[in-house]
Amino acid sequence: MNALPDLRTGEIEAFLTSAGHGWETARRQSLGQDASTRRYFRLFREDGVTALLMDAPRVESDPCPPEADAALRARMGWNAMTRLAASRVEAFVLISHHLRQLSLRAPEVYHFDAGPGFALIEDFGAGREFARLIERGAEDETRLYIAAAERLAVLHKASIPKVLSLDGATWPILEFDSVALGANADLYADWLPAETGGKALDGAQRVRWEAERDALIQQAVSFPRAFTLRDYHAENLLWLPEGDVGLLDFQDAVVGWDAWDLAMLTQDARRKVSGQAAEAAISTFLTLTGQSRAAFDERLAVIGALNALRIAGVFSRLQHRDGKPRYGDFQPRQLQLLARNLSHPSLAGMAAFVRETTPFVFGGLR
Repeated sequence: MNALPDLRTGEIEAFLTSAGHGWETARRQSLGQDASTRRYFRLFREDGVTALLMDAPRVESDPCPPEADAALRARMGWNAMTRLAASRVEAFVLISHHLRQLSLRAPEVYHFDAGPGFALIEDFGAGREFARLIERGAEDETRLYIAAAERLAVLHKASIPKVLSLDGATWPILEFDSVALGANADLYADWLPAETGGKALDGAQRVRWEAERDALIQQAVSFPRAFTLRDYHAENLLWLPEGDVGLLDFQDAVVGWDAWDLAMLTQDARRKVSGQAAEAAISTFLTLTGQSRAAFDERLAVIGALNALRIAGVFSRLQHRDGKPRYGDFQPRQLQLLARNLSHPSLAGMAAFVRETTPFVFGGLR
């Protein structure tokens, strides 16, 4: 049994003891921390069975209460404003259970304790991420993207639960609303000008930004809603040995839009998705859900633009505030995605504004 040199050691020992079945004596291998405050360990039981230990202490600002208004959310902080789950274990556990009830391959949760923030979950294995398999040439990209779209069709055709519950724990599925969309989109106005030495938009430009932003948000909130996983992309999708898609990083799920998940899948900030794979995924999804291509293309452009504004702002902030220049490598592709979405006729107003305030979006950054 491995000693863990931190203050959580005793709590981890107690949790694994309560899990039983030999997990308390399992060898532990640190897998490091993901982009949140969570970290993971792979556990190796003496009989050869493995599992993952999720360690998610409650150190982030609180998630959004269902009844909170915009003013309260602003006081509570970013998680409440944007309706993120604050890495709460119960969000992962209950959403995983919901997905599995729909016959989707989220990890089985063997044991959890939401108080200290621990979960013992099924191990899908290493190196099975879509992104890694495609990089190695081990799987066909189009085949994987079609499979991902098929699973999304199952999810988005299902009814949207208001509250999930399991073993005394509950988790609300909140609407990805205008407050959350606005806070995310504002990352563009606050940070993207820094790419060429500028400052956050202010004065008359800020007023115009807010008008164009709100017009785009009004389009978005008029679209049909769907249970949205929010981070559905090639780093969080695994190709399992039985030919199924393993799902990860879904704890921030909301009442959003089908186009959000499809934008995250086909407009990937971290890897170039081929036109063939993107088109195959979208066509598969629309065929299985019986939807109009023209209406979906408008949704994809509007929702994709809001998402791309957010991501471009995040990448700029990571470089120019947080001193992480590697995110500059992703930015040219991200700006291409933003420009592509802005080319749709329904986004003419936002496109004109972006062309005036940050013209490098349309090809002049590098």
